[in-house]
Amino acid sequence: MLLDVQGLCSFADYFVICSGDSERQIKTIYGEVGHALKKEGILPLHHEGTIDSGWLLIDFSGVIVHIFATLEREYYQLDELWDKATTVVRIQ
Repeated sequence: MLLDVQGLCSFADYFVICSGDSERQIKTIYGEVGHALKKEGILPLHHEGTIDSGWLLIDFSGVIVHIFATLEREYYQLDELWDKATTVVRIQ
């Protein structure tokens, strides 16, 4: 899911919220996002979390990528927390 949080959030313009069904998928998503953006010359400002925590965050300044395990995504419900944001893309 890609959310436009401009005007609602002071620290980012967009949130990417996605999830993986296994630690391997989460690790792969994390690695591929970083690799693809690095090829474009875009490096993260900050990253947080660990694979086993179920929530990884990569901060690319205007875009923050949240990668969740399924249970953690259901628990934290960022989709609901930012429900006033405009959904740019939703893939299920």
